[in-house]
Amino acid sequence: MLKSSDDPPKSGLSRRGFLTGVGAGAAALTLTPAEALAKVVTTQAGGLATSPDRFGRIFNISPFADFNAPTLRQALMSMGRPGGVIDALDPLQEGPIRLITNPELSPNNLDNAAQTAGITFLGQFIDHDLTFDETSPLGVPTAPEQSPNTRTPGLDLDTVYGGGPTADPQYYNPSDPAKFRLESGGRFEDLPRLPNRKAIIPDPRNDENLMISGMHAAFLLFHNRVVDHLRASGQTGNVFEAARQQVRWHYQWIIVREFLPLIIGQTVVNDIMANGRRFYRPAAGEQFIPVEFQGAAYRFGHSQVRPSYRANLAGNADNTPFFGFIFDPAGQGQTDPVDLRGQARAPRRFIGWQTFFDFGDGEVRTNKRIDTKISTPLFNLPLIAIPSGDAPTALPQRNLLRHITWSMPSGQNIARAVGVPALESQHFPELQQFGHGLPASTPLWYYVLKEAEVLAGGTRLAGVGARIVGEVFIGLLQLDATSYLRTNPSWRPTLPRRTGGTGDFRMVDLLTFARVDPASRGQ
Repeated sequence: MLKSSDDPPKSGLSRRGFLTGVGAGAAALTLTPAEALAKVVTTQAGGLATSPDRFGRIFNISPFADFNAPTLRQALMSMGRPGGVIDALDPLQEGPIRLITNPELSPNNLDNAAQTAGITFLGQFIDHDLTFDETSPLGVPTAPEQSPNTRTPGLDLDTVYGGGPTADPQYYNPSDPAKFRLESGGRFEDLPRLPNRKAIIPDPRNDENLMISGMHAAFLLFHNRVVDHLRASGQTGNVFEAARQQVRWHYQWIIVREFLPLIIGQTVVNDIMANGRRFYRPAAGEQFIPVEFQGAAYRFGHSQVRPSYRANLAGNADNTPFFGFIFDPAGQGQTDPVDLRGQARAPRRFIGWQTFFDFGDGEVRTNKRIDTKISTPLFNLPLIAIPSGDAPTALPQRNLLRHITWSMPSGQNIARAVGVPALESQHFPELQQFGHGLPASTPLWYYVLKEAEVLAGGTRLAGVGARIVGEVFIGLLQLDATSYLRTNPSWRPTLPRRTGGTGDFRMVDLLTFARVDPASRGQ
């Protein structure tokens, strides 16, 4: 059974060896922990308000490189290029099925036995709930505080609800506005769509691949079932608002009790909950999304995407499984694409969730490890997967250029500010070829991936990555006057579990309650 672990598995470098190896770098630290808090944490994070509809910073640290250097942009483009040091070099010619059934074909792209494949897309769904940058130019230094975040910076499912049935009636069932509108893709549920197949949902990114559109549809059904549940129990008054609160709180519970322990470790979750946030400390009621989170640390999930997936067990016309690459250029322009891109409708385009979450039937599959190797299909994104619709189409290149956009500090300097051992040059020999001192002053996104690889065997985040992600998630909930963690921290889930009873709630329970689970589909 897949589970979270707080202890890093064995790897080529032991934690003791790591601590010994960073001695020289740690000795160069010029800030004491007290000075780090006083000088490195920004005033925005430390207490002055950063507008919730803008991005901001946690750390007041100089950028990882000299942005005036004429060759820096090209160095980052080379670092993230197809076939380069970050490319897992998956043998795509083997086809989508063999890359799943024969993992030895991709020795650079290891499976993560601690997490199921669905955690990747739950993470993407959550990301879209928190942050959407539609205006800042890629690779051009921009002040975060002047850059709008078009999502609300809270775990409130605004990507699902929009402004509610009065403000955004197009998302809701006209004959029962307390419920969402859904349509059928032929065999099972699909998002409502325009004639051009674009989804009628608040955030178009939730239709960029089949898994994320399937998860969005599952949440629509989950809400509708909660409405039915409340009505059956005699709910009076505004049933929509009562259902929305139930859905949000159960979703937030899953994040705190299932998602976070898997991606940062239960020990870090416990430390933040018991001892408080040390670095993400915005003024009460003034949540904001820090660029260290949005532009780097929370992009760890890109490393967990598999080249291909089994979308379902019996989607094809002959009742065989539908396998596909996450993205495949051959799918461009096809009505029923061969890959798993979104913005399409066909009978086989639904998700069999037993591949993605553990229903105890032996069908679940894992995601990939958090490391510095990215699945090859992500180096050639279709334009529908890029909200701005512009080049480059290699996701790692886009992530690295985002460090220039936000004038991001190096991972090493943030590690020193946080007070954890910093990875140093010897951990990044592959970056020497790109110059600009990148092995000793590494872009934060790449640093977080390497940190997870070295300290946690790729099973979860560690050090800087775990601290940033954990504090932001928990902080957003603690600062939200409508969250269960702020309003009623002793609250326990009230909806039934698939195994019976109440008091806990996991993704398999949500999918079962929404009736998109294997049993409801006769699988």
